[in-house]
Amino acid sequence: MIVIGNKSYEVLKDHRNGWNPEAFRERYSEVLDRYDYIVGDWGYNQLRLKGFYRDNHPKAPKDATFSSVSDYINEYCNFGCAHFVLQKLKDVKEPKEAKDVKDAKDSKDSKDAKDADAARESRGSAEPRPEGEAKGKKEPREPREARESREREGKREARAHRESKEKRSHKEAAKDASKEAETTKA
Repeated sequence: MIVIGNKSYEVLKDHRNGWNPEAFRERYSEVLDRYDYIVGDWGYNQLRLKGFYRDNHPKAPKDATFSSVSDYINEYCNFGCAHFVLQKLKDVKEPKEAKDVKDAKDSKDSKDAKDADAARESRGSAEPRPEGEAKGKKEPREPREARESREREGKREARAHRESKEKRSHKEAAKDASKEAETTKA
């Protein structure tokens, strides 16, 4: 049995030692919380996870129910690959005391971070934030259209510069040729 994301799972099937708890924890995503069964299969040394609902789930499509797991394994997994099937047992509830302690710790951590930000700003300090400490928001990315427009403009300027350089070199060559012609006539 494994507990992850406040859900507990039991291994129903472990084909060719496909079950690897560490790899499962690394690959697990909250999207899988909604499913009653999880199939994990190995291909090219990578674990792929797919969720399935119980057979009598009211809103589940036919191909996403537990009865179609064998079809999924036969059709979408590499032939003979190592795989496993997990069944969700029930939600794991945190004890109320542990949750209260965790909430108090989280609020204390966020208060400490805000205090550190305020102190840094009041000092007018430009010192960088410590590793792993981030301000609330990321800087917005430049929109793709604006970035592409800027890149096109840069290319246009470079081309114009190159063409003007070529024109200058042609004019200089023509002047040199006319000077040579004058010197040879004289």
